[in-house]
Amino acid sequence: MQVLNPRFNIDSFFGAVASADETALLLDYDGTLAPFRPERDKAIPYDGIRERLDHLNRLSECRLVIISGRATAELVPLLGMERQPEIWGCHGGERLLPDGTITITSLSDSVRAALTKAEKWAIRHNFAQQFERKPTGAAFHWRGLPDEQARAIRSEVESRWAAEAPKHGLMLCEFDGGLELRAAGIGKGHAVTEIIDRLTDSTPVAYLGDDKTDEDAFAALGSRGLSTLVRPELRETKADLWIQPPDELLTFLDRWIADRS
Repeated sequence: MQVLNPRFNIDSFFGAVASADETALLLDYDGTLAPFRPERDKAIPYDGIRERLDHLNRLSECRLVIISGRATAELVPLLGMERQPEIWGCHGGERLLPDGTITITSLSDSVRAALTKAEKWAIRHNFAQQFERKPTGAAFHWRGLPDEQARAIRSEVESRWAAEAPKHGLMLCEFDGGLELRAAGIGKGHAVTEIIDRLTDSTPVAYLGDDKTDEDAFAALGSRGLSTLVRPELRETKADLWIQPPDELLTFLDRWIADRS
C-alpha cells in the first residue's frame, strides 16, 4: 500500500470513516474486485471479496456501490452476493438499485443506429466473437488473444470508428483489453458526480479502480474523497493511494469494516 498524494493522510481518512454518520464506498469490478479473465463470464471475485462485500452491505449507513463497464445483468451473478448492492453498469449508463429498480440512459436514434452498424461491421469483418453489444454501447475485446491479432483488431477498429463515432454522438474509448463505443456523456466520472452530489459534505467517500476508464472517476472525485488505484503494477494516475490486489485490497476492506463496526 503506497500513498501517492503527499497531501493525503490515510489515518485521518479512516478516522473520518469511523466517526461519520454515513460513508460511501464505490468500487469498480474487473481488475479491482476480480482478476481479469479472457472468459469474461468466469471473472469471479478474488477469494474473500464476496464475504467482505456482504459484510459491508449489511452495515448501517454504509453506501456500497459497484460502478463497472459491464452491463448490470452480467454483474449480479458474478458478484454472487447475499443481497444485491447498488450497481451502476455500462460506465454509468445503467443504474440498478437494491430493490431491483433499473434506470437505463436513453439513446438517440443516431446512436442506436450507429451501434447496430458497428455490430454488422464486426460480423462482416470476422470480429463477432470479439464484439459485445451493451445496453448503452458496444465493445471490441482482445484480451487473451495473440499480440499480432490484438494489434490487427485495434488497427481496424480505430481506422473504421475513430473519426466516424463522433459524427453519431459516440466516443471511441480505450479500456484494459479493448476499445469501446460509448454514448457521449456516459462515463464513470459522470456516475461518481451524480453519487457524491447526493451525499453530505461530511460523508467520507472512496473510489477504487484499476483501469484508464477509472481515471475519469478519480478526476470527478478530486479532493472530495479518496481515489485508490488497485492493480499489481503502478502506472501514471490521478489516484491518492495505490494498493495491490488481492491482499492489500482485503486489508483495505477489512479496515473499513472494522472502523464502521
